[in-house]
Amino acid sequence: MARFTDKSIIVTGAGSGIGRAAATLFAAEGGWVIAADKKGAEETAEAIRAAGGTAHAIEMDAGSEEDVVRTVALACDKFGGLDVMFANAGISGGMANIFDTDVALITEVLRVNLIGPFLAIKHAAPRIAERGQGAIILTASVAGIRSGAGSPAYSASKAGVINLAQVSAQQLSGSNVRVNAICPGLTETGMTKSVFDYARDAGKIDRVGRLNPLRRGAQPEELAKVALFLASDDASYVNGQAIAVDGGLSSSHPVTKQEYGRTTA
Repeated sequence: MARFTDKSIIVTGAGSGIGRAAATLFAAEGGWVIAADKKGAEETAEAIRAAGGTAHAIEMDAGSEEDVVRTVALACDKFGGLDVMFANAGISGGMANIFDTDVALITEVLRVNLIGPFLAIKHAAPRIAERGQGAIILTASVAGIRSGAGSPAYSASKAGVINLAQVSAQQLSGSNVRVNAICPGLTETGMTKSVFDYARDAGKIDRVGRLNPLRRGAQPEELAKVALFLASDDASYVNGQAIAVDGGLSSSHPVTKQEYGRTTA
């Protein structure tokens, strides 16, 4: 299946994790990819080209308007326009509570995680609209849905991304540019590497993700495949939505766990 043949696609945060997986999958389905990140983008582009795909890399800061403008311009210059923007880049901001979070930290998290997607929409949407239709996908998080999955800074930024997807979908009415967000649960990426590495070293990898019904963490490709669905014509009537991809974690409030054959507290 080649859903993205001759489509011009930007993926931010493409140097690792979900972004690298998505860039690779877009290219494997015929897409022309701009892999954008502060580091690692060239390695992603090289791997795509080695596999027979089309990709160019650009070093960029997702929260810098100048860098976003340069990235969109590169896609239009190399590929004649833009069809898909996957605004995926983000940072964690640590795990400090509200009272231990200083203004500089939360400002930086919001700059990258929320202003970054805002800039992606602002500058990509007009170019996508020129093609007659297309899609923007934002990476939010289950931490943006409710408390318990991230720090105050990170959670607030991702809640903003969810709302941004809704607002921008409305403000792009009539353009045929769809905007949706994915909300990953615990996924093995550079951001969570220490968690997974510690669990493996301690022989406790089976405990990672145990709070969701699937009882495991996700791999980047599992999130990337949902982003590709939302970018494709298969999702032609999906707009303004935030899709949780979390093994079922956000489907329930805390309750007594129900398991096949027995009940546990």
